[in-house]
Amino acid sequence: MAGGKQVMLLAIDDSEHSFYALKWTLEHFFTPTSNALFKLVIVHAKYPPTSVIGLAGPGSTDVLPLVEADLKRTAERLIEQAKELCKEKGVEDAEFEVIEGDARMVMCDAVDKHHASLLVLGSHGYGALKRVVLGSVSDHCSHHAHCSVMIVKQPKVHH
Repeated sequence: MAGGKQVMLLAIDDSEHSFYALKWTLEHFFTPTSNALFKLVIVHAKYPPTSVIGLAGPGSTDVLPLVEADLKRTAERLIEQAKELCKEKGVEDAEFEVIEGDARMVMCDAVDKHHASLLVLGSHGYGALKRVVLGSVSDHCSHHAHCSVMIVKQPKVHH
């Protein structure tokens, strides 16, 4: 445990929900006066290119390097954005990781690897059908991660 701090793991993807969760978490847990109880580790689960293409038959191997490069660029961009946010909020010692694989497994494994006490996820607010098809990461993690799971929801905007 780094300096006796517990580890808070936060998952980011390329959705505004995950960045809202990051901002919210920084504002609530990492204010200068809160004396940060946690060490923040930000993890991005990068899908393997094969899962994106869905093994599209012959010729799909030609596309793999392109998809791989694209996923890598996305991951780098997300990590950069997250670093910027942390810097803005004065969090200098956050760690950043990109791990390839299914986000559900990646996050649960990362919890074990870092002995995290808390896993923070943004809520995508999927409808029931989409959740059944996608099997939400938060549902999976809340059942399988060996730590508490906090789901940060964006407030509904009323027009």
